[in-house]
Amino acid sequence: MNLNKRDFLKSTGTLTAATGLGLALPLPLAAASPPTRKGSPRINLSLAAYSFRDFFKTATHSQKRTPNTRTISMEDFIDYCADQELDGAELTSYYLDPKIDSEGLIELKRRAFLRGIAVSGTAVGNKFTLPKGAERDFQIAHVKQWIDNASYMGAPHLRVFAGGTQGQTLKQAQKLCIEALEEVGEHAAKRGVFIGIENHGGIVAEANSLLEIVKATRSDWVGINLDTGNFHTDDVYGDIERCVPYAVNVQLKVEIRPRGAKKKTETDVKRLIRIIREGGYQGFVALEYEASADPWIAVPKWLNKLKEAIG
Repeated sequence: MNLNKRDFLKSTGTLTAATGLGLALPLPLAAASPPTRKGSPRINLSLAAYSFRDFFKTATHSQKRTPNTRTISMEDFIDYCADQELDGAELTSYYLDPKIDSEGLIELKRRAFLRGIAVSGTAVGNKFTLPKGAERDFQIAHVKQWIDNASYMGAPHLRVFAGGTQGQTLKQAQKLCIEALEEVGEHAAKRGVFIGIENHGGIVAEANSLLEIVKATRSDWVGINLDTGNFHTDDVYGDIERCVPYAVNVQLKVEIRPRGAKKKTETDVKRLIRIIREGGYQGFVALEYEASADPWIAVPKWLNKLKEAIG
C-alpha cells in the first residue's frame, strides 16, 4: 500500500499545473484548539517499533548490525509488546514490507487484537514545507496513503514531520506546512485517524513555531506528536509542558539534551509523567528507545521505570 514516486510524478502533470496557478483547497471552518478531554488524566503505555530499528528484517533506512544479529518481523514485535504486558504497540511504517497491502495490514490488526494489545499508532516520513509542485503533491499523497494504511491496521494516530525552510522564510515554510496539514487532516477525518506533527527539527525544532503551526491549522484531527527528546532548548521540560495540551500522542525518549549541553542526560521520568498528567493528557505514551545501549536489555528496564512512574 505504498505509492511509487516515479509513477506518481508522471501522472500528476495537470495537478502540478493547477497548484502552480495557486489553486487552493477550501479550508475547514473550525479553528484548532486543544482537544477537549473529560475526566482525569489517563496514560496507556506503548512501545515504538523504532526502538528496535536495527533488528527488523525490513527497513527503509540503513541498519547497524552484524550478519549474526537477531532479526524480527513486525509480528514478532507485536508479540514482544504483548509479552511485556503493554497497552499498545506503535508500528512504525519504516519496518513494514513496502509492498504490504490492505490484507497484510488487517492481519497485523488481528495479531494485535488476539494478543490483547492495541495498535497505538504508526509513523511516516515526509516533508510538508516543499514549494508547490509535483514533489510536494507526492509528499501529501504519500501521507494520505498512510492515513488509509493506519485505518486498515486499526491505528488511531499517524506521526508526520514538517520539514525545513527549504530556502524560504520561516513564515513561508509554516504556511506551506499548515496548508498540507489541513489537506491531510481533511482526509484523516474521513478515516478516523489523528495526525500528530512531531517536534522533529526544521521549522518545529522549538515549541513556539510548533504551537503556531498547530494553532493555525484548522482541523480537529491534527495535533502534536510530542517527542520528549527532540527539544534542545533552554527549558526542555517547560517546552514539553506547553505542548502537552495539544498532544495527540507522546513518544518518550530516555535522554534529553538542553541547549548548550555537551552531552545528553537521562530523562527524569517521574517529572515527565507528572507534567503529562498535569497537562490533562489522556492517551498513549510510547517509549521510543534511541540510546546507545542494547535495546533487548535496556527497553525492559525502561518499561519497568515507566510502569512505576505511571502507577
